[in-house]
Amino acid sequence: MKFEVTILGSSSATPVYNRNPTAQLLNCNEKFYLIDCAEGTQQQLIKYGLKASKIDYVFISHLHGDHYFGLIGLLSSMHLNGRIKPLYIYAPKAIKEILELQFKHSDTSLKYELVYFETDPTQSAIIFQNSDVTVETIILNHRIPCTGFKFTEKKRLRKLLIDKLEQENIPIELYPLLKRGVDLTLPNGDVLLNVDYTTDSAAPKSYAYCSDTLYDESYFEIIKNCNTLYHEATFLHDMLERANETHHTTALQAAQVAEIVGAKKLLIGHFSSRYKTLTALLDEARTVFPETELALEGNTYEI
Repeated sequence: MKFEVTILGSSSATPVYNRNPTAQLLNCNEKFYLIDCAEGTQQQLIKYGLKASKIDYVFISHLHGDHYFGLIGLLSSMHLNGRIKPLYIYAPKAIKEILELQFKHSDTSLKYELVYFETDPTQSAIIFQNSDVTVETIILNHRIPCTGFKFTEKKRLRKLLIDKLEQENIPIELYPLLKRGVDLTLPNGDVLLNVDYTTDSAAPKSYAYCSDTLYDESYFEIIKNCNTLYHEATFLHDMLERANETHHTTALQAAQVAEIVGAKKLLIGHFSSRYKTLTALLDEARTVFPETELALEGNTYEI
């Protein structure tokens, strides 16, 4: 099963050469979830060979333009390209008004349905789940209401020991029950203990997306022990005063978050346009948390 994220944009506020503002595409078992949608996102999808038509779910963290200004263009292109299946948008309440106003004044009637789900920036909650993944909001501390998103795999069924099952001629119609962890009693009275014929599946992995936020311990618990943490790192720590003024974090602080919550891996992004190269941000974070990588555009990271 695939569980990976492709970075489409990693800049903050304004695009710079080779860096677009924030957008990511999460692939969970070949279902695609767009996380934020800055200006230029649809061009980034084309550039990296990713099909917008496969996206059925969009998650918008907050209503600063560098996190959603690309949405109207993407939705319009989906319309022009003949999309008919619904698109589900999880975002602050005002996103519906913003989009409908633009469609109204461009005299656009989409050929497909937009289904809106309002996120609550005051309380963490499960906002989506299917057979593959559960999505919870992370309440962040930014200048305007903002939520991150935690994507957690669903626990997989147990793995069958096929060679042993075939060797003992266990009827194939019993396999689904064994995969669900059931002990079985055969018609002749023999008992099949599940642990003798299956092994446990891998522990579910989680991806925590923390977009714009001040360093704030209030969101640490929900991202505890995540496999991969994406955390904004807008500034180097010598710009801490500016980070606090704008409700952002530094690369050093992002690494401290990863260390405290026990993340397995840290991706840092949302880099200020003042930084033409990113090595210093990576080096700063690695002084605290060595398992840090830069969220580089076009790169895909396994969770």
